[in-house]
Formats: sequence, structure tokens, C-alpha cells
Amino acid sequence: MAIGRVHIIGAGVAGLSAAVDLAQKGHSVALYEAAPHAGGRCRSYFDAELGCRIDNGNHLLLSANTAALGYLEAIGATGTLIGPAEPRFDFCDLATGERWVLAPGSGRFPWWIFDRRRRVPGTRASDYLAIGALRKAGIDDTVAQSLDTTSTLFRRLWQPFAVAALNTEVGAASARLLWDVLFLSFGVGGAALRPVVPREGLSESFIDPAREFLVAHGAELRFGTRLRGLVSDAEAVRRLDFDEGAVALETEDRVILAVPSAMAARLLPDLVVPTEYRAIVNAHYRWDSPPDMPLLVGVIGGNAEWIFRKPGVLSVTVSAADRLIDTPADALAQLLWQDVAHVCGLGSAPLPAWRIVKEKRATFAASPAQLRRRPPARTAWHNLFLAGDWTATGLPATIEGAIRSGQKAAALVDGTSKKSLTTKGLRATHSHGARAKRVSG
Repeated sequence: MAIGRVHIIGAGVAGLSAAVDLAQKGHSVALYEAAPHAGGRCRSYFDAELGCRIDNGNHLLLSANTAALGYLEAIGATGTLIGPAEPRFDFCDLATGERWVLAPGSGRFPWWIFDRRRRVPGTRASDYLAIGALRKAGIDDTVAQSLDTTSTLFRRLWQPFAVAALNTEVGAASARLLWDVLFLSFGVGGAALRPVVPREGLSESFIDPAREFLVAHGAELRFGTRLRGLVSDAEAVRRLDFDEGAVALETEDRVILAVPSAMAARLLPDLVVPTEYRAIVNAHYRWDSPPDMPLLVGVIGGNAEWIFRKPGVLSVTVSAADRLIDTPADALAQLLWQDVAHVCGLGSAPLPAWRIVKEKRATFAASPAQLRRRPPARTAWHNLFLAGDWTATGLPATIEGAIRSGQKAAALVDGTSKKSLTTKGLRATHSHGARAKRVSG
């Protein structure tokens, strides 16, 4: 069947990736965004208090994130990333003062676990084999139920990795989802574990080049345009009602809804979506770091969890941060700066200019119960598809998951969807699609 115009609602990375894929193939694309800018939770902005641009969150890519890297290649932004030439992760344990570098070898077989200089201090090669318990975990098992939480390896590697990847505390996080993430990273070998980050900022890598790409390919971009409702019959969505007016859909038109889960549930009342969320706290400090400082340092035993070195800024990320979300910003700034000063060897340096960014509903909780509530990209209407990191991507709520969801929706729109577009080796997530026949906001 011929495809008419594709209307994409939401210009976060899920909507942008869908738009890029479709525009690249020559389809007519209209992209609508309620905010005056693109990017959603993945963007940069100028902070007057700090006097510089900052990211609204900290995001790390691995070389295993093939969808995200492919998206960057398509929009000509691969060169905006920087990272070490080999896989390496710097850590500091505040309780003992120990520092080390986790350095997985580049091969698929993990020979590196037999080299004490490459693995986590205080661990043996045999300790790493215990991670196989996640593969055997039941659908309702959590990470804490599946691994030895008292082990040194858990405290110094698996726990920080799990919390960062799933943004959920290990007592609630799905063991099977963590296994799927490990399968795509550690399971592929060190070549998939090289970390990369934007040289300048998230917008400069993921957002601005995508906007330029879409304009160059004839896409229509409409910002400050909020969707109030969808009008449909039993088979298809027939009209999009925006604040500025209605857009009637032709028979061949398609719609991709790439909005946050709560907004999707409002627009599609019978849609089952995740209902529990976890917070993320980010702290940004105005500080010129020496160029030889690692781009990323994992902090063990502190309040800070990951420290990112950025141009003129040191940024801290705390995942699954519900315990800190109600702490006053000034107290949080001081608390996290103590860890930063210790890890970065700044001694008693006074608290510099800072900005605390709290996201109370940053991502859905990656618990077994919530994973069952992730809907597929297809809906009950033949011309409506879903995209977003909260859909059934088989991955946590990450940039990689969001981009995969947009690419999946785009493939369904133009009929090129194949099994190869899904993540090889991932189990299907139990979910429910939309069933409403008429919806409106």
C-alpha cells in the first residue's frame, strides 16, 4: 500500500530517529512538538547561573549501542563523539581510597578476567562466572535475588552497572532485563564496551544535526504545537486535533506517537503503560578540569555515582535517586561536591557555581511488573504506531532504547520491519496494546 504523509508527534530522540529514517527513504514527514525545542530529555541549554551550556542529563553510549551510533552516522554527527581508544572505566572507592581501571579486552572471550590488573580489585576470575545466574532468572526475579549482594564484585561493578543501566534499585530491578543488557555489552566482548560521550553536548550531537538533516530532506517541523486529541473509528485514526486546529488524515497517511508514556495514556485511554517511575539527580559544577582527567569516573561508596568531565563543567549523575529527590538543592550541591572533590583530588576546594537538576519521573521503574506494561509499537489502528523508550524495546529506558523504538515504528510504517530490527537474543516483553476505538484529549 502506498504511504502518504507520516505525522510524528514528539521530537525527542524517539521521534527524531523515526523522522530521520523515513525522511532518508524519501517519505513526506511532518514532525510536531509541544515544546519550543526538540530533544525532550536529551538536550543542552545555556544556564545563566553557570554562564555556560549544560546537558539536562548525563548520557553515556557504548560501542554496543549500534542503533544510536547508526542514527548519529545518518545525521552526520559521528565525529561529535569522543572516548578512549580502548574499553576502560575508571573507578574510585571512597570507603577504601582505592582507584582502579576496569579494562575489558577487545575480544569476545573474556580473557581479561584472568588478569588482575584489568579486573576489579579484590575479585577472582571465578567471581565473574556467577553473573550467569541472571540468565536462569525467572520472569519475576530481581537483581538482588539473583546475585550475591555481599560480594566485592557486586558492590564494585554489577550494582553500579545495574543501577545506571536500569535506573532502578537492585532490590526491584528485573534480573532478566539486566541479563539482556549484559548480553549486548559484556556478552559481545570488549569491542562493544568502549565508552563514548558528546564532545560538546547532547544537542550538538543528537538534536541539532537531526534538525538540520530533516530540514535538508524536506520535512516539516512544527514546534510549540500541542496535540489535544486523536479522533478515530474502529480501523484508523482519522484526525489530529492540535491547539492550533485540526489536521485531517488521508487514507494513506500514518501517525507515530512518540510522546512520554503519561501523555500517550491520556491520548489513548485504554493503552497500558508503565505507571511507576524512578528519579535521576544531576549536579553540574562550573570547573575547568585538567585534560588528562578521565571523561568518566565511577564512584563506589559515595552519594555521587558517576562523574563526567565536560568542557568547563564537572557533572554528577545519581540514578534511582528517589532517596535524594526531596533534599534541598543547596544541600545536595554541597553533599555531592564532597565526593567530587575527593575523587578529583581537589582537596578542600570551595563549592563552585552549581546547578542541580532533578527529574522525579526520569524513567519507568525497570521492575518485572512494570516491564509487563510496556506496549508494542503496533496499536489497534492500522495507521497508528508508538515510539518511546517506555515501549517494548527489550532494553531499559535509554537513548539506545528510544532510538530503536523510533526506528522500529518507522520500519512498520513503510513495511520494512524485519526480525533483524529487534534486539537479537532478547526475550519478548509481555505487554498490552491499545484497544480504544475513539479517543480524544
